[in-house]
Amino acid sequence: MRDSWTRTFGVVAATGVVLLTWVVPGTSAGPEQAAPGGSAVTFTKDVAPILQRSCQNCHRSGAIAPMALLTYEEARPWARSIKQKVTAREMPPWFIDRNVGVKKFKNDVSLSDQEVATIAAWVDRGAPMGDPSDMPPPRQFTDLDKWSIGPPDVIVEMPKAFDLRAHGPDEFIDVLVDPGFKEDVYIAAVETKPERQSFKVVHHSSANIVEYDEDGEEVSSLFFNEYALGKNGDIFPANTGRLVKAGSKININLHLHPYGEKVPVSVSIGMKLMPKGQVPKYLAFTQHMGDVREQMDIPAGQVARSDGYFVLPEPAVITAFQPHMHNRGRAQCMDAIFPNSVRADSARPGPMRSETLSCVSNYQFAWHISYAYADDVAPLLPAGTIIHVTGWHDNTAANKFNPNPKTWVGYGQRTIDDMTFAWVSLVYLDQEEFDRRVAARRRAGTSDQQ
Repeated sequence: MRDSWTRTFGVVAATGVVLLTWVVPGTSAGPEQAAPGGSAVTFTKDVAPILQRSCQNCHRSGAIAPMALLTYEEARPWARSIKQKVTAREMPPWFIDRNVGVKKFKNDVSLSDQEVATIAAWVDRGAPMGDPSDMPPPRQFTDLDKWSIGPPDVIVEMPKAFDLRAHGPDEFIDVLVDPGFKEDVYIAAVETKPERQSFKVVHHSSANIVEYDEDGEEVSSLFFNEYALGKNGDIFPANTGRLVKAGSKININLHLHPYGEKVPVSVSIGMKLMPKGQVPKYLAFTQHMGDVREQMDIPAGQVARSDGYFVLPEPAVITAFQPHMHNRGRAQCMDAIFPNSVRADSARPGPMRSETLSCVSNYQFAWHISYAYADDVAPLLPAGTIIHVTGWHDNTAANKFNPNPKTWVGYGQRTIDDMTFAWVSLVYLDQEEFDRRVAARRRAGTSDQQ
C-alpha cells in the first residue's frame, strides 16, 4: 500500500534530473530501527536531549505546538505520534531537500538520521523512561524564547487587537505603528509573530518601513519583514543590516482567514539592533523572485508546473531562501542560470550553465521556513545571473490539504487561491568585493557559487 501513497516526480534541471519524492504524512521516510551502539535507548539519556534542542521551543505551555514535551510524563502518551512525525520528516519542520544544492544552513533544526533512529528505537522498545539521574537539566523558558532570533532588543506591537469575525471571506487590514526611533538604526535580525490564538487565522503579515520628509509627507515604503504560517525570523550576516531611518513608521498589512470562531488578532515585531553608531558594510535586502501571476494555470485534478524568473542587476550573495505557495503547493526549486561566457578569441557565446541552489521537495503550507545559508556556502552569483524559480502545485484529491480538487485554480491572494514565488534574502556587492570573495572561495577549495 505504501507505494500508492508515495509520488515521485522527475524534474529536468540543467544540472541533471532531480528526483523530488513527496512522502505523504503517515509513511516512513527514514530509518525505523537502530539503537545507537546497541545500547538500551531511554528517554532520560537519549531522547530528552534531542527534544530539548529541536522541539521544546514550540512544544511547551503557551507556545505554538498543541502539546508540551518537556518531561517524560508529557512525552510518553505521544510516543508513537512522535516516531511517526520524525521518521516522515514532518517534525521538526525543516523541508529543504538535503540531497540537492546547498547543504549547510545556519538555522537547521532538523534531526540527523541517527537522532531519528534513536527516537524510533525508543518507541519500538516500549518508550522506557530510564534512570532519572540521566535526565539533563530542564531548559528555562521565558516569553522571549518564542523568538527564533533570540530575545529582541525592541518589540513593536499593534496598539490594540483586531477582532476577526468567525465566518466570511478573507480580510485584509493595515495597521500603522510607530517604533519610536529618534535616530537611524540598523537591524541585525527581525521577526514577526502573531500572538497566542492569532496564529491560526493569520495567513500572512507583511511589514513595510514608511519614511517621511520634513513636512510629514510619505516619501517611500520599503519592505521590512514578513510572517507567513509557521515562519521563523530573518538573521542577517555579519556586518550586514537593514536600515530604519529616524521618524519612520511601520505599516503592518494583515491577511486574515476566518476559521469558525471569533479571534482577537494581534501581531508583534521583534528586532535585534546593531550597536549604536555602528554602520554595517552591507545592506540586507529581501525580494520577491520568480513570481508567476496571470500565467498560473492549475487544472482541476492535475499537478501543474509554473516557472518564474528574476535577473540579478548586480553581483550578489544569496543569504536565505523561503518558498511561498498556498495549500496546493507541493514543491519549489531555485536555480541559478549564469550569464553567457564569451571567449576572448571568438565572437561565439559559450554554453549557458545553471546550478540548482535549493529545493523544498515536500512543501508544507503550514510552515513557511526561511532557510539561511551558512556563510561559507551561501550562493555567490555574478551580475546578470537569472534566478529561476520552479513551483509545482498538486490540485488532485491525493493532496489532503486541497480545498477543492474539482476546480481550476489561478493566481490570487485568497487562501483558497494559489501563487508561487520565493522570498530571497541577499546582499548586493560591488565588482571588486565579488571578485575578492570568488578568489577566497577558490582558495578554500569550494566552487564560486557554493
